[in-house]
Amino acid sequence: MADAAPGRRRTKPAPLLFEPAAAAADPDRFFGLESMDDPAELLDRSTELTLSFRAATDRAVEFQAVAAAQLADPRRFDRLTAAAIAERAGWTEDYAKKMVEFGRDLLTGESAADAD
Repeated sequence: MADAAPGRRRTKPAPLLFEPAAAAADPDRFFGLESMDDPAELLDRSTELTLSFRAATDRAVEFQAVAAAQLADPRRFDRLTAAAIAERAGWTEDYAKKMVEFGRDLLTGESAADAD
């Protein structure tokens, strides 16, 4: 993620808090944004949520990559091929291969960090 422009304070992602039951009861409700009257407050909160969703997406992709690498691990007797991983995740085979490689890099980095 790009750093904030010089002179701007870097915002911290907002917590993604809501009640799933309330959201199901009122599908037009979205983190209370629809009820905000102050456009400055609306911009601030919606920006915080955007950053939070991006951070959550990045984190989820990393978990996908780690899982793909683990499923493709040649030491597993039940390892999956890139094609099988792609089918399971709804990816192309080329993307699955890249995710397996990314996941292996993450796992290697994780192991190296644990060794310190």
